[in-house]
Formats: sequence, structure tokens, C-alpha cells
Amino acid sequence: MLPLKFRTATEADIPALVALVTSAYRGDASRVGWTTEADLLDGQRIDPEVLRQDILRPRSTVLIAERGGSDPKAGELVACAHVATDGDAGYFGMFSVRPHIQGGGLGKAVLAEAERIVRDDWRLPVMRMTVIDVRDELIGFYERRGYRRTGTFKPFPYGDARFGIPLRDDLRFEVLEKAL
Repeated sequence: MLPLKFRTATEADIPALVALVTSAYRGDASRVGWTTEADLLDGQRIDPEVLRQDILRPRSTVLIAERGGSDPKAGELVACAHVATDGDAGYFGMFSVRPHIQGGGLGKAVLAEAERIVRDDWRLPVMRMTVIDVRDELIGFYERRGYRRTGTFKPFPYGDARFGIPLRDDLRFEVLEKAL
């Protein structure tokens, strides 16, 4: 796995974050990795203004993973995630890894750091997330890391292009959670 350095995003990171998140989920570039949603959704994956609000909101962190160490590309943005408080739990979302380096353990390291923030810094006992319920491979990834399906579903925001343009009419989110 690449040596990593974690930091908190600032407003100056918004263009690079939008590009990273889009590359991991939308269009042909996303098909290089296994997290693509290109057959489910078109359009943008993250709205820059929503991202700005996530960066500025209290008890909300957009976590950035950069290449670290003596790597010639040290400082390059390679992954990110949004971590926030959601009532009595942490919330994990916007999880993105550059498609061409997915599958090498980088995502596991980012998820572990996000869980550490929620457990140790914010002292919350649970991490929650929402995943499109037809994403079986992705749900399996989280289940192997201790998350469980709750059976709680949330509607997909059809008609709100800030979150993408659905290519199917059966999309919904399932809530996953893990005790920390």
C-alpha cells in the first residue's frame, strides 16, 4: 500500500475533491475501478456547494488522504471521505479512491482513519452510512469490515441533479452501521 498522510480538507481543495469523487463514481474513468456507479447514475456525484458546507460545518470533516513519505508523487490527493456527526453516531460518506489504485488497501486505511476520528476524537459509539442497496459488491466490502445491514431504507433523491441523474427507477439507500 502507498504511504499515506491524512489531513482535513479546506475550501481550496474543493475543485480537486470534486474531480476525485467524480472519477471514482461517474463516467468511463470510473470503470477502471470497482466502485463505479456509471451504470446506475449519470451527472455529478458531488455538488461543490454541498461539499463547501460539509467542510465548514461543525463536527464535520472531509478527510483527505495524500501520498506520503518519499514517494515522488508525495502530496498527491489519492482518496477522501466525509465524516460527520449524525445524532448519536458518526456518518461516513463521499468515500472515494482514485480508480487506478483501488484494490490495494488504501480504502481500508481511509475507512479505519474515519472510524478512529468518530470513536476517539468525537467519542461516538457507532458509525453509519448509506449505500445504494443494489451495490452488492460494495455492501460486501463494508460487511467484511464489520458493518451490518440494518434493514432501514431511505429514498434516493430523484429529481435533485446535485446528486446525479438516475439511470434506473429502483434506486434507494440502505443504512449500514458498525459499533465502534
